Amino acid sequence: MTQPSHITLAITGASGAPYAVRLLECLLAQHQHVHLLLSSAARVVFATELDWQLPAAPKAMADMLREHFGVSESQLQVYGKEEWFSPVASGSAAPKKMIVCPCSTGTLSAIAHGASDNLIERAADVVIKERGQLILVPREMPFSAIHLENMHKLAQLGVTIMPAAPGFYHKPQSIDDLVDFVVARILDHLDLDQTLQPRWGYGEEKQ
Repeated sequence: MTQPSHITLAITGASGAPYAVRLLECLLAQHQHVHLLLSSAARVVFATELDWQLPAAPKAMADMLREHFGVSESQLQVYGKEEWFSPVASGSAAPKKMIVCPCSTGTLSAIAHGASDNLIERAADVVIKERGQLILVPREMPFSAIHLENMHKLAQLGVTIMPAAPGFYHKPQSIDDLVDFVVARILDHLDLDQTLQPRWGYGEEKQ
């Protein structure tokens, strides 16, 4: 069983809310301590794609999500975009692992240029400077030269760029199967146990 650790999950306004929810569900199911950051645009996307009306206030949002996933306050923390005294804002306290899923190209650009204008950007900047593990899951098409240049810059700094591009060799039967494909790859890169998708060469059926 994977040992619990602290992980930052940021959700931005790119399309792909189902990826974020499934990833959060899997992290919490493994008893990871999640530090959750949502942009204002992400709340709009959640309402559009999932019919989830998330409260704007971090405390109310945290209460709603804890009840939905059946977890405690110690396991799921939610921070506002300007909570500069939260652990994720400082290299002395921030988790060493962070995922931005989905990652808008605006957030991608801000991280690539060290903008740190909100807590998501600052948290990512901290992980990079502390040489932790940062995974970005952009969901956009087509990518412009600007997007690709930003990805290349971050990749050279050790950031993992993992576009939400599910494969089809496992013969998906539903949208959930496609979502699980991407989430499984994220969990693999975090070195966390997962049974969503068998690894290549280990059989065609799910574990």
